[in-house]
Amino acid sequence: MADEIMYVSVGDLKTGRFLLIDGVPCKVVDIETSAPGKHGSAKVRITAIGIFDGSKKTLLKPSHSEVEAPVIGKKKAQVVSISGNSAQLMDLESYETYDLQIPEDLVSNLKPGVEVEVIEAMGKRAMMRITGGT
Repeated sequence: MADEIMYVSVGDLKTGRFLLIDGVPCKVVDIETSAPGKHGSAKVRITAIGIFDGSKKTLLKPSHSEVEAPVIGKKKAQVVSISGNSAQLMDLESYETYDLQIPEDLVSNLKPGVEVEVIEAMGKRAMMRITGGT
């Protein structure tokens, strides 16, 4: 697990980047920076959404500190079949097949033969978006 985490300066974070909050991989959606006070440094309030569970998380840190960030892998997969709210996918590089939950925003457009982007982090996978297909 140590090779799946890197450290990023809080001051370098931007919206859309990924970080770990309470051990959960999250995507940054908002960053607020406060001015430095008389006896302290500037503080940064980071709001993020969990990429696997959709939970909203908040982190407050000094701007000069570091946070853990997961190493994110992106792959393309093809939808083989759909059963209820899960889809069987085939990795387009290794031809491995696996099942994933279908996100709410993709339910209406997902069908067999469509290519999707899958992200992997810390041993988990999630379907992110439709990239192409039939």
